[in-house]
Amino acid sequence: MESAATLLIEQARQVRQRASAPYSRFFVGSALEADQGRIFTGCNIENASYGLTVCAERVAAFKAVSEGCRQFTRIAIVTEIEVGTPPCGACCQVLWELCGNLEVILANVDTWIETVQLKDLLPRPFHASFL
Repeated sequence: MESAATLLIEQARQVRQRASAPYSRFFVGSALEADQGRIFTGCNIENASYGLTVCAERVAAFKAVSEGCRQFTRIAIVTEIEVGTPPCGACCQVLWELCGNLEVILANVDTWIETVQLKDLLPRPFHASFL
């Protein structure tokens, strides 16, 4: 795997350790790469009012947009599950709208890695043309 993707996965692995998951104990880290090479990380942050929990992917995407980035190439998502975990439906929708059909790298804390396209995870996204 190319070094840029390896760096992205490593940053997602590191930020995963900062996740606040006292209820699910399911720690997730993500690292979103902007087209100019900047990387924005995120971890899941749970809340006792479960609907207010924010996933790692959305944290990274919202941080990037708040810093002025609007073009993205890929995101790495790291969990401890043996075969990796894709983003939830809400995260797929947010990523689609903010990032388009980016590359999604699914990895675990060890060595397992799979790369997919967002369009394969969310084949018929809702988008602005429906409004």
